[in-house]
Amino acid sequence: MCRLLGVVTRKSAPIAELLAEDLDPFLELACEHKDGWGIAFRDELGAVSIVKGTDRADDSDLLRSLLKSCVTDMAVLHIRMASPHLAVSTDNTHPFGDARAAFAHNGEIRPVTSLDALISPSLLATAVGTTDSERYFLAVREQMDQGSPAAPAITRTAQSIRERAEMVVSLNCMMLTPDGLFTYAEHDPHSEVIGRRGPGYFGLSYRQEEHKTVVASQGWPQPRPQWRELPASHTAQFTTTDLQPRIH
Repeated sequence: MCRLLGVVTRKSAPIAELLAEDLDPFLELACEHKDGWGIAFRDELGAVSIVKGTDRADDSDLLRSLLKSCVTDMAVLHIRMASPHLAVSTDNTHPFGDARAAFAHNGEIRPVTSLDALISPSLLATAVGTTDSERYFLAVREQMDQGSPAAPAITRTAQSIRERAEMVVSLNCMMLTPDGLFTYAEHDPHSEVIGRRGPGYFGLSYRQEEHKTVVASQGWPQPRPQWRELPASHTAQFTTTDLQPRIH
């Protein structure tokens, strides 16, 4: 299982500055979520850029450098705790995607092959890793390539996965496009992971300030009412012009 952190702001700044007091508590989770990291951000040309590594996020000089130097108005940061049967490699490290969209997932879907029917053979052939998470993204991309906006593409894909997979621990995800940050929150409340971690482990919450909104999975204190939980089984959309979540 992984951890997710996203930010959208009206005023571009280095990612480390945008995430401010949330960054260090998030990176401290790499003591357990130690199987790599990835960041996605909207660059100065309006495209999505992705950088990732397989070292521990809290020990990565490259990550710290990028967080200080990348100036943006939207970003997603992911730290990975690999499923036991999936290799720690760059190909399996989130976020997945390209200049059009970057996708990070927190959860597990079995079997991985249950997602293949949702993806055209030509798109499936572009998969570089072996994770369920990359296939989740490709299934969303399939919807988008057919003309669907991002939010309904995520929601419909999640529904289709529920109908086909034998086991779904969580479908939590964040997707960054040039148009906004999209999140989806859903998990199986009866999963053994919940039993080990507690009921809030798969919650996604957000905190809105004057010029920015931060969205995050659990792991460090997120006091109410400053932090508000996003509704389950819905896609939330955040943009630089509308920091409040638009719920789909």
